[in-house]
Amino acid sequence: MSTFVIAIILFAITYVLLFALPKYRAFVALGSAVVFSLWLGLLADDVTFTFSNVLGAIDFNVLMMIAGTMGIVSLFIESKMPMRIADVLLSKFKNVKMAIVAMALLAGIVSAFVDNVATVLMIAPIALAVCKKQNISPVGPIVSIAVSSNLQGAATLVGDTTSILLGGYANMTFFDFFVFKGRPGMFFAVELGAVLTAFILLYLFRKETQPLTLKDRTEVTDYVPSFLMIGVVVLLILASFLKAPAGGALLTLYNLRNGIICMALLDVGILVNLIRTKSLSSTKLVIKEMDYQTLLLLASLFVVIQGITSAGVIAKLSEGLVALGGSNLFLMYTLIVFASVIISAFVDNIPYVLTMLPVVTGVASAMGVEPYVLYFGLLVGATLGGNITPIGASANITGIGILRKEGYEVKARDFMKISVPFTLTAVLSGYLFIWLFWGIL
Repeated sequence: MSTFVIAIILFAITYVLLFALPKYRAFVALGSAVVFSLWLGLLADDVTFTFSNVLGAIDFNVLMMIAGTMGIVSLFIESKMPMRIADVLLSKFKNVKMAIVAMALLAGIVSAFVDNVATVLMIAPIALAVCKKQNISPVGPIVSIAVSSNLQGAATLVGDTTSILLGGYANMTFFDFFVFKGRPGMFFAVELGAVLTAFILLYLFRKETQPLTLKDRTEVTDYVPSFLMIGVVVLLILASFLKAPAGGALLTLYNLRNGIICMALLDVGILVNLIRTKSLSSTKLVIKEMDYQTLLLLASLFVVIQGITSAGVIAKLSEGLVALGGSNLFLMYTLIVFASVIISAFVDNIPYVLTMLPVVTGVASAMGVEPYVLYFGLLVGATLGGNITPIGASANITGIGILRKEGYEVKARDFMKISVPFTLTAVLSGYLFIWLFWGIL
């Protein structure tokens, strides 16, 4: 069998096992990463896959950012600030349903300016606190927060890696995502989806009408973690405006900037706590609360995706997609959007978008049209498509990891009860909006 066929078979087996064995996803992914690495590195004659390729596949910037934010979140929870914010939510909304939708919308707003994973790590403790106070399951609220953060990540240049990729490739600025060439940009397409999906959440949680009760207000014991959380948001936004240096050590630091920011702020939090308490309790807390399974799962999936990319699977998918579209712009646009949704539900959208951007440009050039409608269609499909499955986006994996630590194992069908109607609504609204303003007008 060819390398291409073997890669597809291994990839299919991996994802079947990921769905079938939710408690062991990290170890399934690790095993798959090892198999891909050994097979491509030692047995496949037509592919070069060295140890350097394995290390290069792992996005250490993302892993450091997640680890640093996890540590800050553990200090944040220990300070009782999430419980205090939960008290405010409980006092402002009439019932559980409205509180869940409010938290999802809050996650969306934050995620438009901060990485989706960091957003989930910031907002999830608040949701957990509300659920504990009301004695309800946190599964629905956490899943809603994860999918909402994925949706809004496409709203701005700094909200998601795929947006950054498009902005860099098409020479778009931060403000071009709002108004571009005199037309509404991605921001408005995403916000339309956010409004409509709020109604979807209201319907999905329509039975959660139990009134919110507030007994005693929680007293915050330490405000430093709250300032560190704010610092994460502000510094990540500022870092997104930095221009990449030409190369060398500075480029390496630039590529790790988000991770360095989060890890540095975590160090500040531990140091301040150490000085204040004269105890190693904060360090022990961070080590204990770190979700190592989620970090292992993500690192392993990076290698798996690089494996199928090196084997030519993603390139073949892209070529097949283009062959189906022909010369009809609407048909091509439709194929790109919905094929991207399906592919991104199972494949990391970063290598897919990287592969498709030059393909889309070539197709637009051959058709004699500007590529922007296809660019935006690609972003709508690839960014939102990861919302469908529990393992389609890093934010989803992170949210499920948080729930697992709380003792809740989330099955794929439970996740998809929320994610499928949410995603289809967001994709369809974005699909129609982009075509109206960029395909017709």
